Amino acid sequence: MLIKDYTKKITPKFLHKSLTKIYFYYIFLKDFSAFKKASQRSSRFNLLWRDRFPRAFDKTPTTNFDTHYIYHPAWAVRIVKKINPEVHVDISSTLSFSGMLSAFIPVKFYDYRPVNLRLPNLTTEKADLQNLPFKDSSIKSLSCMHAVEHIGLGRYGDQINPDGDLKAISELKRVLAHGGNLLFVVPIGKPKIMFNAHKIYSYEQIISYFSDLNLKEFSLILDGAQNAGIIYNATKELSDNQKYGCGCFWFVKK
Repeated sequence: MLIKDYTKKITPKFLHKSLTKIYFYYIFLKDFSAFKKASQRSSRFNLLWRDRFPRAFDKTPTTNFDTHYIYHPAWAVRIVKKINPEVHVDISSTLSFSGMLSAFIPVKFYDYRPVNLRLPNLTTEKADLQNLPFKDSSIKSLSCMHAVEHIGLGRYGDQINPDGDLKAISELKRVLAHGGNLLFVVPIGKPKIMFNAHKIYSYEQIISYFSDLNLKEFSLILDGAQNAGIIYNATKELSDNQKYGCGCFWFVKK
């Protein structure tokens, strides 16, 4: 590579990242040396350079977390505890939700890609959201969270289908029992497709898709929710101002 070609790559952003990496690796070396010196007073472990596993970027002033995937399962667990069903059925939500919930309520988990997760009170099977293997109006407590937005985009090996999400929603409504509860979560904001990761819906779209169900609660996880947490009983206007919020809908079938 010619020097002039290489210099084109040295942008301020590239230089900043490179210097940051060098600085943090220097801190790692300094910490390694200090720990090695201090550990000479203890023989509990062997400290070998070949066993190093640098985690230099974890020195943050606060603990970071994914606001969507911490807050929405926490929201859902509290509702299921309030409902207190004999069994809860979850379709393709984050595994941690079913795993934690199964500590006090029997859970049946279904996913397009079956999972070998072994816990008491938890069963797992394969299911396609566009063709659920349940009878009409048969499930009293149901959740499908941060899943429908992926349907039809091919991300998880499913067939390309622009309306696959609508088919999935139709299936959720079909199998939900009359008087049954559905916890439904999707990205909320200005409608768009981020192919092939997910879709982002507007509040009005979701309400229209579930117009034959009663909305019992709508809560919202905002952009940058580390400082805001969950906004309970949020408004449409607040939802419309998000780029990638997380809409948490509690529906009840009439």
